[in-house]
Amino acid sequence: MEACAGQASSAHIVLVHGACLGGWSWFKVATRLRSAGHRVSTPDLAASGVDPRPLREVPTFRDYTKPLLDLLESLPPGEKVVLVGHSLGGVNIALACELFPEKIAAAVFVSAFMPDHRSPPSYVLEKFVEGRTLDWMDTEFKPQDPEGRLPTSMLFGPLVTRAKFFQLCSPEDLTLGRSLMRVSSMFVDDLRLQPPYTEARYGSVRKAYVVFKDDHAIVEGFQRWMVHNYPVDEVMEIDSADHMALLSTPTELARCLADIADKYAA
Repeated sequence: MEACAGQASSAHIVLVHGACLGGWSWFKVATRLRSAGHRVSTPDLAASGVDPRPLREVPTFRDYTKPLLDLLESLPPGEKVVLVGHSLGGVNIALACELFPEKIAAAVFVSAFMPDHRSPPSYVLEKFVEGRTLDWMDTEFKPQDPEGRLPTSMLFGPLVTRAKFFQLCSPEDLTLGRSLMRVSSMFVDDLRLQPPYTEARYGSVRKAYVVFKDDHAIVEGFQRWMVHNYPVDEVMEIDSADHMALLSTPTELARCLADIADKYAA
């Protein structure tokens, strides 16, 4: 187990946001990484951030992930990125690893859902819900269509946002987050239908996990269960980090990512 030191050579780091958020959620971390000389991309996934599509036009998890997949597909031959996923973004980067393992120097899960290569990618999400470690409070889950063909929508309410996700963030960051959140989905039904990601592709990518020790959303115990379920090359941890450590402890998180980039993308 390592704390984060910081200081790295230049790398291309792609930061992937979680559900209801957008690339904006990385603005503090991205600024620090760019100041350290890295190239940083913060794509908005479909129906997220400033992406113009409404959720009803994003029927599958692959559709939701398409902006990230397009970014990776556009990379010049031979270029590799450090791919970082936060929260639900862990499943997005796992799919990207499955499709483009040759383009990824390392995959970093920061308090993120991390699939294995034995179970459907929905498995860690279903275990999370079954474990009832999160009180969803005023989160709204709604069907998008009477037939149930579209994914169930999800939007975090003000109470759960403050108590479980942003509890260590400044009032200004909480206001920003509430202002920019959009309706999203966990896409569990669609992910349940997908085959496991493979050992030969997803499993071949070097992986690191960054544990947020004061996360009230994906609690530390569940983060460590995921690492036990699917061991990674390296585990780092940040003390006094809530789920939105991207905003509450950005310097520490940027140091962790710089350390990983220095080690795996050099």
